[in-house]
Amino acid sequence: MTQVVFYEKPGCANNARQKRLLAEAGHRLDVRDLLAEPWTAARLRAFFGARPVAEWFNAAAPRVKSGEIDPAALDAEAALALMLAEPLLIRRPLMEAEGRRAAGFDPAFVDRWIGLSPQAPQGDLESCRGAPAAGACKTPAAS
Repeated sequence: MTQVVFYEKPGCANNARQKRLLAEAGHRLDVRDLLAEPWTAARLRAFFGARPVAEWFNAAAPRVKSGEIDPAALDAEAALALMLAEPLLIRRPLMEAEGRRAAGFDPAFVDRWIGLSPQAPQGDLESCRGAPAAGACKTPAAS
């Protein structure tokens, strides 16, 4: 099938589900740590295409959830600067395959792009399923 570079937050349960769906569809994964990747503004920008700036953000990131950061109020330059400083803000996963880049995991889009198994779940595979009191999307502990 397809070789997919998959940028994840290590330990993220949704990223684990997404990787499993891709592997079940026969794709080969090159998994990378989104938080440790040496991003540049231009390289990161390429994953968002024509999406509005607000859709570039991880809606479950603590600073977004709390309202401290309002993605809808930012222009592209400000958004990228924030994401480079705090990669936890980046919508994930980021994926590269067949010369194309994308942010997020919409099963219908991924199926049209590279294919998923017919029995792959549809709907929201991005929202954090962690307990609200657990402080979703915390940065993983250093090893």
